Amino acid sequence: MATKQKWNASDLVDQSGRTAVVTGANSGLGIATVDALAHAGAHVVLAVRDPQRGEAAARTVRGARGSVEVRRLDLADLASVREFADSWQGPLDLLINNAGVMNIPEASTKDGFEMQFGTNHLGHFALTNLLLPYVTDRVVTVSSGAHRIPGSTHIRFHNLNLTGEYSPTAAYSQSKLANLLFTLELQSRLAAEGSSVRALAAHPGWAATNLQGHDASLARRALMAVGNRLIAQDNRAGALPTLYAATEDLPGASYVGPDGFGEMRGGPALVGRSAAASDAESAVRLWAASERLTGVTFPQLFSRVVGV
Repeated sequence: MATKQKWNASDLVDQSGRTAVVTGANSGLGIATVDALAHAGAHVVLAVRDPQRGEAAARTVRGARGSVEVRRLDLADLASVREFADSWQGPLDLLINNAGVMNIPEASTKDGFEMQFGTNHLGHFALTNLLLPYVTDRVVTVSSGAHRIPGSTHIRFHNLNLTGEYSPTAAYSQSKLANLLFTLELQSRLAAEGSSVRALAAHPGWAATNLQGHDASLARRALMAVGNRLIAQDNRAGALPTLYAATEDLPGASYVGPDGFGEMRGGPALVGRSAAASDAESAVRLWAASERLTGVTFPQLFSRVVGV
């Protein structure tokens, strides 16, 4: 009996006539996601902080049936997030919240938030809610197995910026846990509105991208460099869980990751999450804190502007 082939980018259903936004799309998982969607026929917007780098990345997408364009978006600056959303017109089938920073030295966003929490969670929180009236299909947010790191498995509501207790790994873990709680509460709100839009999350396993090169620890950078050579998947394989979550018929709030040992590599499949990432009370509390910090609230979907 032949072994069943694992799902890959060639299994993508036709995306012709569909529009997607991919944040952090100029390298790594982002450009691999863009390339696959464009080759499946979609029009894909690369939402990037540096448009010149975005244009260079867009030029690597060759022979696609779909099309690509570049727009500026700095998730560490809420004014930039609002500017991007204010300029949007027409239906948006897929919003893929892919951008992120990982294990960096302590820093702040333009609005004064801890950089990893501010970029990975709050920027995407604001972007999603501002674009949600246009979204017709789903929102996919890229999380990480790092949400399970021992000792970092809860949201520090008393000190979201980790002031005086910052560590790069704790901050990254908190931001990735926030991604999953955000997905959980977003799906709950969409369902309560009777919306057919779905919120899902994905993680790439261990994928060799440029994220690891910015680690605050020289020792961790060296370790990750070895892991990238011996264990990691390439960016195309790492993007498969995101693509699977974005295109397959899955329940809202699903979480997709690699199906291999430790979820580090393998084909995309539904995977579990930590108890903290399934805590509906924490998800509601995080949503309220995120609205307060960003000034962005959940839109009234019954007055959608899709098609206007």
